[in-house]
Amino acid sequence: MSTSLNILQIVPSISLIYGGPSQMVRGLSAAQARQGANVTVLTTDSNGDIDQPPLDVPLAQPVAEDGYTVIYFRCSPFRRYKFSLGLLSWLRQNAQNYDIAHIHALFSPVSTAAAAIARQQALPYLMRPLGTLDPADLQKKRRFKQLYVSLFERANLAGAAAIHFTSPQEAKVSERFGLTTRDLVMPLGVSLPPFSQSDAQAAQQVRQHFGIAENLPIVLFMSRIDPKKGFDLLLPALEQQQTPFHFILCGANPQDRDYERAIAAQIEASPLAEHTTLTGFVSGELKAQLLQAADLFVLPSYYENFGIAVAEAMMAGKPVVISDQVHIAPNIQASESGWVVPCAAAPLARALAAALNHPAERQRRGENAKQYAVEHYSWDAIAAQTLTAYQQILKN
Repeated sequence: MSTSLNILQIVPSISLIYGGPSQMVRGLSAAQARQGANVTVLTTDSNGDIDQPPLDVPLAQPVAEDGYTVIYFRCSPFRRYKFSLGLLSWLRQNAQNYDIAHIHALFSPVSTAAAAIARQQALPYLMRPLGTLDPADLQKKRRFKQLYVSLFERANLAGAAAIHFTSPQEAKVSERFGLTTRDLVMPLGVSLPPFSQSDAQAAQQVRQHFGIAENLPIVLFMSRIDPKKGFDLLLPALEQQQTPFHFILCGANPQDRDYERAIAAQIEASPLAEHTTLTGFVSGELKAQLLQAADLFVLPSYYENFGIAVAEAMMAGKPVVISDQVHIAPNIQASESGWVVPCAAAPLARALAAALNHPAERQRRGENAKQYAVEHYSWDAIAAQTLTAYQQILKN
């Protein structure tokens, strides 16, 4: 498929330190560009909300990245909320040059204001809530969010051409505030770092680097270190295991370093300390090697609108142990790509034990995972779906 659509992707940040949302915009934009679209990403130089320096990028000028264009703006004022007056001013002046905007994030001031400007400029737009309409997420800062919705987001959602959900489950549970805006359900894709060596070579390097014995299966967690990820389930479940293993925890929380430190301290004070490695945030070649080296991937989140880290592990051929609140859980179950459990420590511990005790079953489910991911989480296929959806929106 080819198209000459002029598309704006608007997101508070595309720094990879923020995980899935940033990866998604990068992957989608590159794939849309490969199919002939002219894609411009509007974003800020935000690179963590507390202790990280901003991205070292040119500001307020086009930067070519993987077939598409990024325009970064200074995150100012309100660095904590990734706000940018410069971005909004640019959008107001240039909106008429684009056919459609895809806006990522709710309850984020720059996305909220961008949607309002798109309406004022008669630029059709989609909104992707990133799981923020899940009732569990809406309970956090509930009164603030109720006010924010009434003042801003209700009008933004009502004026959107569609709300982009990434799974049927996300669409099913999401709050709509009485609105009838069209749903657009499309999964996310996976852009893995290139694998420059075999799984066996990567595993050998990872084991040597972190001092992990050859015979120990590696259990990998690779996501943001946040309470919603289910650490209160995962750590007790790991402590209950009788089969020896090594746990690698990859991730950070640029918005809450105190929680990140608390999890590290909890592990250090537990029996897990002797066989756990904490890497912090990882990317590039090290991330690829860790995905290749893992024997099992785990993510027992309390809510996850898609779970891009799960899809990455599947694409790398790894079986997964996830909660039934990761919204691609039905796909994992149907394809036998791993183990799906309720949000409770006991069933999670049983699933981990089943996986650790049966290497052949891990391998079988890992092969299923890769096959399913290749068929369903290819960015090129998903980009084609989004471009068709954009065209349909513009015809109406």
